[in-house]
Amino acid sequence: MTTYKGIQGFTIQNLSADPSNFEEGQVWYNSTSNVWKVGELTTVGAWATANNMNTARSILAGAGTQTAAVSIGGNPSVSEEYDGNSWTNSNPLNTTRFALAGTGTQTAGLAIGGNSNPPVTGATEEYDGNSWANSNSLNTARQNLAGCGIQTAALAFGGDINPSTFFAATEEYDGNSWATSPGSLNTTRRQLGGAGTQTAGLGFGGNIPPTTGATEHYDGTSWTSVPGVLNTIRVRMGSAGTQTAAIKFGGEAPNTGATELYDGISWTSTTSMNTARNNLGSAGTQSAALGFSGEPTTGATEEFTGAGAATKTITAS
Repeated sequence: MTTYKGIQGFTIQNLSADPSNFEEGQVWYNSTSNVWKVGELTTVGAWATANNMNTARSILAGAGTQTAAVSIGGNPSVSEEYDGNSWTNSNPLNTTRFALAGTGTQTAGLAIGGNSNPPVTGATEEYDGNSWANSNSLNTARQNLAGCGIQTAALAFGGDINPSTFFAATEEYDGNSWATSPGSLNTTRRQLGGAGTQTAGLGFGGNIPPTTGATEHYDGTSWTSVPGVLNTIRVRMGSAGTQTAAIKFGGEAPNTGATELYDGISWTSTTSMNTARNNLGSAGTQSAALGFSGEPTTGATEEFTGAGAATKTITAS
């Protein structure tokens, strides 16, 4: 009689948890969930709906990863933490605000600038996983800006102070104070996306006006315009990742859930979000991104999983 071992050269494993690394077509039995499973490789990423935030809002920022994120400010200005399953209320910012930038991690986050209803502010706060502490302000107060990096080495760029005054100014944060970089964005803009680190930053999209899809790289000293242009020109989007592996999603173009991936050279469209929105919060990486809240005002949360390994349950028919 033909057996699985005879065909594949090995027996089916009985495992208490799915293996972290498996080959395409590998079969195993999960004794914890009592199901048969097979490994497969996906060629495109996908968004999955997760649990809503406790407070629906828009014009907020975010920091952290898909399984350990923090929402920052917004309208209304509330902080929540995400553990990969659900949201828990946390301590609010000392300066309530919206249209701000956020970066860092869930236990070492950074809130930058924004609109304190009014005025526009350069206020900076550090998060330790429990509460927010005031730090030194930006040299140029602004809202609708982008940020990237970590709490002790962050970057802030672009933004505006009113609908007719935009900024190209870039500032670097060392964990204590901000220093204005000699290198400004080549394309002055607001409501743009940002990703990467202080020495390998990425800026894209935004409003000049008009709305642009222009992409720029920062090397720690200056910005360089690159050929890669967004396929869906937009503002007020979510973004995450690095200079050579970024993701952007949602935004206003008009209102959209369009998602694109960046490889350091060009942008490629992939599966759209389930809920189209703009002015949303974001966190994570290109292959494991998190999008939450946004306009129209919602508390909807979605998780993006990039192309790669996945498991499928084998069911009897």
